[in-house]
Amino acid sequence: MRRRIGPIHTARRVFKPSRPDLVEDPFVMRMQKIRTLVGLAAVVWMSVAYKIAHSVEDVASDRLDQSWISVLVLCVTLPVVVGVLLALTAPSARRDLLRRAGKSFGAMVALVAAVFVFPASVLTGFMDGKFATNPVMAVVTGLGMAITFFWVLPFIIWGIGLALIHVFRTADIHQTMPPLLAMTLVWEMALIDLLTGAYAGVPVPVRVVFVIGAPVSVTAVALWELRRLRTLYGISVRGVLVR
Repeated sequence: MRRRIGPIHTARRVFKPSRPDLVEDPFVMRMQKIRTLVGLAAVVWMSVAYKIAHSVEDVASDRLDQSWISVLVLCVTLPVVVGVLLALTAPSARRDLLRRAGKSFGAMVALVAAVFVFPASVLTGFMDGKFATNPVMAVVTGLGMAITFFWVLPFIIWGIGLALIHVFRTADIHQTMPPLLAMTLVWEMALIDLLTGAYAGVPVPVRVVFVIGAPVSVTAVALWELRRLRTLYGISVRGVLVR
């Protein structure tokens, strides 16, 4: 039962690619995790050393906010990229491209819908017990709140992580899509950081390192991943429109 309907296992089914011929390279995944952990440790150190955040909770909240912004940016970027691919691919292959992109858009809609549960619950008064006017509705309200906090919330947190790691399961479209979109996303986020004045109060050299370091490191890993896919598995960017 836990494996069928549990929030974490459901998130894995929704956000992890499931293409039958998917190439899973453990070495690439290990490098990506190491890069993520090193980057997180560096941000925590900078936040504490320069007193940007006052507690570990503040650091965690900032990371979650930035992850959610990354998801929103990706929600805008993905349809644009798919639209460009549709325009470039042969008409006979467009139906297949849309079919492969369907799971990516489904994952995107699932995450946004799950997050929308919280503001909807507050705005309708459900969270405040507005509809608990009799014993039956009181039970329904309690059950709904339990599901919201013990199922929807873990699904969202786990889903955000998986959505960013697997770039909304775009490997189902083509194996080269995740690294290509990951590079695009991190440079978009760097631009947002520059425009919003992120890391204010940090010395300029350190600020430049942290704003530019993330996209540079992600780009390096993504280019290495693309090269590894091409040399070891024969999967290249050129095949994105027909594979």
